[in-house]
Amino acid sequence: MTNTTKVAIKESIIRLLNRKPLNKITVKEIVDDCGINRNTFYYHYADISALLEEIFNEQSDQLLRTVEGKSVYECLTTAISFALENKTAMLHIYDSPDREVLEQYIFRSTERTISDYISCVTAPNRLHPEDAEALVLYYKSLMTGLAVDWLSGGMKYDLSDKLKRVCELFDGTFESVVKRCRKE
Repeated sequence: MTNTTKVAIKESIIRLLNRKPLNKITVKEIVDDCGINRNTFYYHYADISALLEEIFNEQSDQLLRTVEGKSVYECLTTAISFALENKTAMLHIYDSPDREVLEQYIFRSTERTISDYISCVTAPNRLHPEDAEALVLYYKSLMTGLAVDWLSGGMKYDLSDKLKRVCELFDGTFESVVKRCRKE
């Protein structure tokens, strides 16, 4: 029952976010929408920010389960598809005081995706930890910058297309850097 209740609460906040700004949503509206009482909500979550953080953490974990055997582009487009399915909700969160929760999700998920990708690709010949850390920082900054630019511009352009083009333009760069790291 607990898991079912949490799922209902999460579905409710997403539904409400797709209709109205985050700062206009109350716990009362969430509990009314999913048919529970306030105490049940507070049993599971300290506040709406904690609820959003759990949703983003779950999305990040789900994304990371899909990393193995895929390109960084394929992994990140999975995250983009969640954002597109909930475009209005993402913009309402981005335009709220809880923007930091969304930005931290973007940072964490891109960092973990890039880090896992680097580990998978370089597994036979591990990189020096400082080199791996530099690569993660570089690619995380690039991908996060694209995502924040997209959100701040109202998600008006197709981020998947832009990301694909960036990957095409930089094709082979990652492999060159890994070779250079191994020589040094």
